[in-house]
Amino acid sequence: MKKFIVLLVALLPLVAAWAAHGASPQELLIASDAVRNPDHAFGLTNILVEYRQGKQTESSTLAIYSRADPQGGQFRSLVRYVAPARDAGKLILFNGKDMWFYDPASQASIRLSPQQRLLGQASNGDVVTVNFARDYRAETAVEEETQDGERKPRRCFKLGIVADTTDATYRRIEMWIDVANSRPVKARFYTESGKLLKTAYYRRYQKIFGVERPTETVIIDGLESDWVTVMRYSDWVKRDVPEAWLQRDYLPRFRPE
Repeated sequence: MKKFIVLLVALLPLVAAWAAHGASPQELLIASDAVRNPDHAFGLTNILVEYRQGKQTESSTLAIYSRADPQGGQFRSLVRYVAPARDAGKLILFNGKDMWFYDPASQASIRLSPQQRLLGQASNGDVVTVNFARDYRAETAVEEETQDGERKPRRCFKLGIVADTTDATYRRIEMWIDVANSRPVKARFYTESGKLLKTAYYRRYQKIFGVERPTETVIIDGLESDWVTVMRYSDWVKRDVPEAWLQRDYLPRFRPE
């Protein structure tokens, strides 16, 4: 049985590629989600670095704990600030449709918008784990070649994606997914009026929990191309994320293990 599971994991990229050619746009989006996100509760470290005109201007280190909601399948996350020192211990809770910020200094929690910027071009909604297919609907898919984050050509499905709920972080998204293995290559995020907010490149794929996943996202501002935010993911670990951690009332009592 163990050998069968190992073989199945090894074949997943091929299965995804074979299935993609007959898949609907929404099924392609679901396959891309499965590449980005584990199918179990986990923790990781997210280091965000902001650059202006090629120079680093700010950085933050976050510890993130995520688990999927058994009801809707969307991820729920607790985000803990690790650095800089002035922010250490602050928390962000994303629980279903609600997002809360907790500051232990004031012991107050306030509601946040997923669209608010956390650092640089990274919004609150960007740092939490998201299954796009739960909040968005992929309406179109066309095959075309595009450049990835390393400026290499990739044959992709270009998905036209619209928000399916009023709580979605973005109103419209264009996403390019590699035809060969369902990996997300890049995405463009738009306002409701059609203004380009930012472009994201998914890079540095590494084997995490048996699947090649992106460990870096490069986000470029829609107007200022020299305003760049890089998110790097490390220290992935399969772990329990207690239900209590995902409740607003528990935030003052949360202590990292």
